[in-house]
Amino acid sequence: MCGIIGYVGKKNAAPILLEGLSRMEYRGYDSAGIALVCDGSVTSIKDKGRVSILKEQTAGKNLQSNIGIAHTRWATHGVPNKTNAHPHADCKEEIFVVHNGIVENYIQLKAELEKEGHTFVSDTDTEVLAHLIEKNFKGDLTVAVQESLKKVRGAYGLAAIAKHDPKTIVAARFGSPLILGIAPDGFVAASDLTAILPITQKVIYLDDGDMAVIKEDGFTLMDFDSHTKEKKPEEVDWTLEAAEKKGFDHFMIKEIFEQPDAVRNSIRGRLVAEDGTAKLGGLHEVQSRLKEIDRLFLLGMGTACNAGRVGEYMLEEYAGIPAEVEYGCEFAYKKSPLSENTAVVAISQSGETKDTLVAIQEAKRKNLLTLGIVNVTGSSIAREVDAGVYNHIGPEIAVASTKAFVSQVTIMALLTLYLGRSRDISTVTGQRIVKELEDIPSQISKILENAESIKSVALKYKDYNNFFFMGRKYNYPVALEGALKLKEVAYVHAEGYNAAEMKHGPIALIDESLPSLVIAPEDSVYEKNIGHIREIKARGGKVIAVTTEGNEEMKELADDVIYIPKTLEMLTPILSVIPLQLFSYYIAVARGCDVDKPRNLAKSVTVE
Repeated sequence: MCGIIGYVGKKNAAPILLEGLSRMEYRGYDSAGIALVCDGSVTSIKDKGRVSILKEQTAGKNLQSNIGIAHTRWATHGVPNKTNAHPHADCKEEIFVVHNGIVENYIQLKAELEKEGHTFVSDTDTEVLAHLIEKNFKGDLTVAVQESLKKVRGAYGLAAIAKHDPKTIVAARFGSPLILGIAPDGFVAASDLTAILPITQKVIYLDDGDMAVIKEDGFTLMDFDSHTKEKKPEEVDWTLEAAEKKGFDHFMIKEIFEQPDAVRNSIRGRLVAEDGTAKLGGLHEVQSRLKEIDRLFLLGMGTACNAGRVGEYMLEEYAGIPAEVEYGCEFAYKKSPLSENTAVVAISQSGETKDTLVAIQEAKRKNLLTLGIVNVTGSSIAREVDAGVYNHIGPEIAVASTKAFVSQVTIMALLTLYLGRSRDISTVTGQRIVKELEDIPSQISKILENAESIKSVALKYKDYNNFFFMGRKYNYPVALEGALKLKEVAYVHAEGYNAAEMKHGPIALIDESLPSLVIAPEDSVYEKNIGHIREIKARGGKVIAVTTEGNEEMKELADDVIYIPKTLEMLTPILSVIPLQLFSYYIAVARGCDVDKPRNLAKSVTVE
């Protein structure tokens, strides 16, 4: 959700903080603010809207300081406005706090503080943190934060500064991500690696219950009882250039065009052609336990959940393992029959998805084997699970996920190979899957070469306000994902359905004003999909079909046809989703939407 950043060092803090906010803006962009210790007092500037507005307000001001904190907000408590924007201050405006998370007991704490004479000005839960620290401040910001957090129930990544402890930032984490970057000329604490990369690639990932006391000449890690901790810095393999647009108009289209490389990076060094299997080093330590599993839960939210649904088909059809997709938000609160041979797989690009993280923690309490498919090394889920597989696709900046979905589905195929070769997958079948996976990057490139023709189709339908997306078997989850993309970036109402479900109610809505995008490659359910298309056309509906190249029959049936290369049925989702991503992107641009930062959304959902 929200993005926080704090800097202390030898450089001027304001430009570093503002640049960090710009890079984290996909985490939230309802409002933004900054606080700096300047000339014996704390100067704070904040307002509703994007970081660009904050930059305009700070331009030309004398904000020379080597220490400060800043925030970009996704609203949870209180409407987006200047008053509710962070940083939040105590009564005297001498202590300032930025916070990502939720203070669950803030109403109780606020009532107690008000009785003691504290005055609140915002509707946020975060403001109680500033007043708690004020209450406990006796000249030492570290002690004040420690004592305050002992009263707090909820989740937080936070950073605080104080007028009367002007050389110190205190940062703390519990349930929300926080990373400490270490540079030769300073230190930066932030919610996200993208904010740290301009400063350094040397980082320490804070764990729940960690505090970092940061000064210009060094830092100390400790828990809330002042017991010091030792952690070795890690080198991040992401580059600053990977988080740039590189000439593309938006991050979303850049990341769509990065998908050939996303698949290459996901399979690199992991395919064993001779044996027809996959080598997943991250699962080596739990290999013996994996051989005993007889059931898998695949957990995720949004796009990650849709990737899991593709994996469910793969694992059951090829590996012979019963698999069940569950929303991460439901697993921890739903009593499912479990056994010691049940394993749970968490799918999350950021590795910080709170719903999925809570589900994994619940699975561990039940002594289940937990696995992760994540893109961000050192993320909460990556550290929580017993073992896992990294995507290795670099940062995904656009709020609407594209290359992460393709990578997640690719890794589900690798996991199917890995588990299936010791079960139902023969050597010959395994070798064919390996061969087809190796061809996928070039096949994606072939689709992208036809982006202009897909754009033409999209522009034809840009003024429609309702869509159906339909598919069957492996492409049913792709229909869900295509509808999700159109909703996310173009603000168009779209529903994803199993095409067979249409006859059981939704077909009542079909007319000339409601186009249907049908994913109908030449696979085991192709004839069924042809029947569904005929049913739509018989009722005056328009059809956009995604099918296998060379299919001439579809030209006679559908209003518009988009072609994808031929591949194994289990791998078609990796290809069929590409036109849907482009379709949504081009409609969103044509409708004047903010493609990279859709309204009301944030990239990493770190609250339940």
